[in-house]
Amino acid sequence: MEISGQNRRFLFLQGPHGPFFSRLGKMLVAAGAEVWRVGFNRGDRSFWREGASYIPFKGTLAEWPETLRRIITLRKITDIVLYGDTRPIHAEAVRQAQAAGITVHVFEEGYLRPYWVTYERGGSNGNSRLMQLGVAQMQKALETLDMDLPDAPARWGDMRQHMFWGALYHWLVMTGFWDYRNFRPHRALTVGQEFWLYVKRLALLPIHRWERIAATFRIKHGGFPYHLVLLQLEHDSSFQMHSPFKSMTDFLAVVMEGFAKGAAPHHHIVFKAHPLEDGRVPVAQEIRRLAKLHGVTGRVHFVRGGKLAALLNHARSAVTVNSTAAQQVLWRGLPLKTFGAAVYAKPEFVSTQALKDFFLLPTRPDSRAYRDYRHYLLETSQVPGGFYSSRGRRELLRQVVDMMLQPEDPYDALTSGKAAPRQQLRLVN
Repeated sequence: MEISGQNRRFLFLQGPHGPFFSRLGKMLVAAGAEVWRVGFNRGDRSFWREGASYIPFKGTLAEWPETLRRIITLRKITDIVLYGDTRPIHAEAVRQAQAAGITVHVFEEGYLRPYWVTYERGGSNGNSRLMQLGVAQMQKALETLDMDLPDAPARWGDMRQHMFWGALYHWLVMTGFWDYRNFRPHRALTVGQEFWLYVKRLALLPIHRWERIAATFRIKHGGFPYHLVLLQLEHDSSFQMHSPFKSMTDFLAVVMEGFAKGAAPHHHIVFKAHPLEDGRVPVAQEIRRLAKLHGVTGRVHFVRGGKLAALLNHARSAVTVNSTAAQQVLWRGLPLKTFGAAVYAKPEFVSTQALKDFFLLPTRPDSRAYRDYRHYLLETSQVPGGFYSSRGRRELLRQVVDMMLQPEDPYDALTSGKAAPRQQLRLVN
């Protein structure tokens, strides 16, 4: 089967911060495809190197559907490429593409991060095809494969690069606002507020590092059993679109009450912040308030980001809304309680117990079934590499362009035996 971009016309929308989409578009052109990019602000424009293929959109959100229809018709678009499928401009693009029979290529942070990114078609997270696939179906697709799998990585990966590109993007959007006056971010904060949060987080990294080291030391050397809570960003699409909670405060209140009512009196609970937590939600203060309210202050700990493995290695169980970090929990065979829709929330893995019962005596996942599930992801939607570091982009581009040019999506390609060969990942810690 020939892999070629001939007669393919790709329309790129918003991508991850940094140059990845520009590099991806360049390689698709080299494969013979036509490539166009719609930009919604100065940040989008600055990260797209080919000016001739750039289409600025300076209208309002209400004008976007008709503008998109015109672009699709005029350019005879066959494929749409985007990062995250829930922001309003992307959700509209997915709707139009599905109606017109256009292929939608969706990139997301890796379900098995940090050394992989997610590539799917049609939707990701709660809109992923994985939501409808059972473990038995995955096991059947793997029947002819027999490969050793890499261990779960112990660190996030290109975190500093991620923060740098995010800060630069928001600075470009903020300083170039006059050129795209109608642009509105898909999150509640203004672009200026987002930018200063990135700057503040970068500036406080040394202080937060020492706070994290001290908190982790107390937990590791405390000698007490503990349960780990994997926090997410309140503004993240997975939390906003695929969970039952309106705010992080609501989730914290439910967890603290369940712990106070169900956990043994000598057990502790550790709340681990997301590595990109920027202070827009007063998580630490709220945890202290709730601990005092339920009379468990001496048994509650808060850790700012950092490596997950150091805490998971000694944990009794883990709780989250629908964080992808839960994949590392399951890989270790630890009991897991979730609340939101997630691609890994299969009955073989995730506890159905009430929260207080879970803290008292949590049920363990089917580790053999999870190994098959993880193998399935690594053979399909999880692609080695990253968006933010130059090394990560090189690894990603070696694999993902061929996957995009194939007629079948990663899941169907595995079932039909036409999946592209998967490169072996060498983990470096």
